[in-house]
Amino acid sequence: MKKRILKFSLALIAILIIALFLFINSLKPTYKGEITLNGLYNKTSVYFDDYGIPHIYANTEEDAVRSLGYVHAQDRLWQMELLRRIAPGKLSELFGEAALENDKLFASLGIDEYSEESVKLLSKNSDTYKMANAYLEGINEFIAKGPTPIEYKILGLKKENFTLKDTYNVIGYMAFSFAMAHKTDPLLTSLQKKLGYRYLNELGIQVPANSTLIKNYNEHIEDLTVAINEIMENSPIPPFIGSNSWVVNGNKTESGKVLFANDPHIAFSSPSVWYEAHIETPNFESYGYYLGAVPFPVLSHNRNYAYGITMFENDDIDFYQERNHPNDDSKYQFKRSYRDYSSTKKTINVKDEEPITFELKSTIHGPVMNGIVETIDTDRPISMSWIYTKIPNQLLTSLYEMSRAKNLDDVKKGVAKIHAPGLNIMYGDADGNVSWWAAAQLYKLPENANSKLILSGTGNHEIKDYLNFTQNPQAHNPTWNYVYSANNQPDSIAGILYPGYYLPEDRAKRITELLDPKNDWTKTDFMKMISDTKSAVAPNNVKIITESIEKKQLNEIEKEALETLTNWDGDFNKKSIAATIYTKYIYRFLENTFQDEMGETSFRNFTKTHLAGRTIAEQLNKEKSIWWDNTSTNDRESRSDILRISFSETVAVLREQFGDDISNWTWNRVHTLEHKHPFGEISVLRSFFNVGPFEVAGSKEVINNLAYKFTNDGTYEVHAGPSTRRIIDFSDIENSMSILPTGNSGNPFSEFYKDQAEMYANNEFRKMKMNKEEIEKVSTKLTFTIEK
Repeated sequence: MKKRILKFSLALIAILIIALFLFINSLKPTYKGEITLNGLYNKTSVYFDDYGIPHIYANTEEDAVRSLGYVHAQDRLWQMELLRRIAPGKLSELFGEAALENDKLFASLGIDEYSEESVKLLSKNSDTYKMANAYLEGINEFIAKGPTPIEYKILGLKKENFTLKDTYNVIGYMAFSFAMAHKTDPLLTSLQKKLGYRYLNELGIQVPANSTLIKNYNEHIEDLTVAINEIMENSPIPPFIGSNSWVVNGNKTESGKVLFANDPHIAFSSPSVWYEAHIETPNFESYGYYLGAVPFPVLSHNRNYAYGITMFENDDIDFYQERNHPNDDSKYQFKRSYRDYSSTKKTINVKDEEPITFELKSTIHGPVMNGIVETIDTDRPISMSWIYTKIPNQLLTSLYEMSRAKNLDDVKKGVAKIHAPGLNIMYGDADGNVSWWAAAQLYKLPENANSKLILSGTGNHEIKDYLNFTQNPQAHNPTWNYVYSANNQPDSIAGILYPGYYLPEDRAKRITELLDPKNDWTKTDFMKMISDTKSAVAPNNVKIITESIEKKQLNEIEKEALETLTNWDGDFNKKSIAATIYTKYIYRFLENTFQDEMGETSFRNFTKTHLAGRTIAEQLNKEKSIWWDNTSTNDRESRSDILRISFSETVAVLREQFGDDISNWTWNRVHTLEHKHPFGEISVLRSFFNVGPFEVAGSKEVINNLAYKFTNDGTYEVHAGPSTRRIIDFSDIENSMSILPTGNSGNPFSEFYKDQAEMYANNEFRKMKMNKEEIEKVSTKLTFTIEK
């Protein structure tokens, strides 16, 4: 009897294992065999190489993009689903009340309505429209025929077809995630009210002497910063952050040909943001990087030219404080008259809850954020003006034209159509040209308006002039033989330094100090440079810090820590002890310098802005500053006082964290990277959906720019960094190099879900293959056939 039970149990286990095996295999992407695809003109071949990157060979471009839509969806449908839901405010349908604040914000921005109008404006006879629809039909063919991703099954979510409106909504989310004004303007306005312009001026904020002050100000406006920060940080789809790129011409390379490097910085996630694909037809070739549900690559190269992006960081959002009619809250003042608020009802469906309906009021400037962002506690309405929704959208056409260009002039024409988000487009080609264009619709405000503070809504701070694209920052074949961007302030244009939220000079300084003296660059050199972990600014900061500290006042461990820091070359490698000391020190220095005046909440918000990074070196170099004095004491502190106190606190905290043996204070123990999936927040699912964690070199504002939150907890969990590292060599185009943070597939059952993650963490590369013979040797083949 026992033997029968044992046999039965073993048989049942075997059946369950087989069933599980069959179930898992049924959910995997199809990388070989034949599939019929509606709408094809000719049979199309797709080779998936040894990293799961599809190489699509078709007789027509329309067949190629239709096939791209199918294979993109089978690897990334869940990611596409999340992306299309953000802008219209539909995440709560999946995640319940936890996503409600996110949905209320995005539903109020007007992206969804703007996307609908953009679809209407796109000519149905244009190649952009035809190719976009072929791509979407490919996605929808997979939805009809392919397996349902595991995330849909867990949530019980029904698959629905994608439309062109979804594509524009993805672009709209991307545009908003680039913006920085919502993190900074309310904070600076709050600090100006609380502390005055003298304090702001010492933060590097240029405030015009004739600025019009906003009266009847309520300090709770800063809660707008808090709320939007939290919404963007908790979004299941990564926001765009910063980026590096440099392109050198043949005068600076060993081969005499252009070398191109680009690594856009985006918040990490699983899957990572880009889907990599190579298309070839008799008249067209593109090796591109695609956003989910967007049919044309944002980054691309072929045998003739390459382009990539960094974030321009220009100021394209302004907040206005409106003034209601004294006796009628349905009206607001604009110039010498009163206008009616426009009002619409918005409904958000919430999983397992009743739908939420709210009223959205808008002015001539844009949506009123009061009531949308729940933490705003002020009687005065605050509206948001965003250039993205104010001008007809040509971004999809721009991406199409840039990826289908015949020469540099064609690329430039496509670039000129981008009005938002602000992008630096970096370019190099086989003819030896190198170029950079700042792409955005730039505008001027009156001289009495400071775009980094909340503006008056009564008509005194309206846009007075839109700049022509020819007035945008740009460079073509400069005499110094290279172009670069590290999100730093561009040079003067149109008589002004265009306002923005530019990052510190650290990466820019390091890039130029490496590029300038060397004229024999190779692909291998570029691979090393794009992974560089040395700060160009930290050593000087350390010099100022260490010179302020008297050794005779230190204990033995403090002396050892000081010596380690003094001898540091600024390299954030994994085994660096000084990197750990320096990073902890910078937080203590910032807190001791600014928190007493700002207050705890404002200081915390300050550390989440680019402004904090820009302030570090500037403040350390100031022997005299209003910020040095600690207002919570009766003494008057100097720079030396604050720097000494910060060092003592740093060592004390590190001893508590790691012990007295300073050799244990290595950077790899505190600096880690984990690629997170929305379902990875559930502990039992974390190891299945998340990728990592990994110990990583690099840090904030080195070329290998890995971002983390400035906190006092002593660990630095990386949340953003290079979304790909690309090196394109026009002397050997078929052996250009790249890497993705996780893998090319977003399907956790795919072998390509995380196959590049360890390579990425170790700063390794693999080929972007373009040679068909080589591709065939390492690939599986999927054939799309014509529907009979």
